[in-house]
Amino acid sequence: MTILIAEVKTQSPFGYKSSKTWDELFSIARMHGDWISIHTDPRWGGSFDLIAKARGKTAKPILAKGIHSHDTDIIKALAHGATYVLVVGRIPAAELLPECLIEVNSLEELLLIPLGTKVVWNTRDLSTGKSKNETFAQARAAWSGWLCQASFIRDAADVNESANAILVGEGLERYVDSLQKERKK
Repeated sequence: MTILIAEVKTQSPFGYKSSKTWDELFSIARMHGDWISIHTDPRWGGSFDLIAKARGKTAKPILAKGIHSHDTDIIKALAHGATYVLVVGRIPAAELLPECLIEVNSLEELLLIPLGTKVVWNTRDLSTGKSKNETFAQARAAWSGWLCQASFIRDAADVNESANAILVGEGLERYVDSLQKERKK
């Protein structure tokens, strides 16, 4: 079964701004997600304090979502109540790796990831906000381990069935609606 990581995202540096408050989005994420993703980066409307706020409202696994350029960021996220921490474009210290999901920027970076690591393939290029040229299917072909599909997921048809998890943010409400329609069929 594919894990739904429901993201609480109020904004992004690429022009997205939710019409819902953080609390409204959290309620949707808590209701539908297997895990909940909370941003730590202010560019996405996040903070480390929001992890603590979320932890006070749920026992579900929480993914601290952000770039987390330093291992101290990982430690801080875990101290605030995160279960896992997303780390973009680098491999943290070995003792922190079991609590991390590593988001690679390219297919080549997959070759550097230690076996047994949870990996995220974000189809969004974080430098431009647009789609990458490489696809999730290409990432899956290059990585046989645990792999999460992220970005541009708006309905059930957008999900690659080989994904171990999906991270859904901007399209969360639409995705949940599509699941409910699929169940009624």
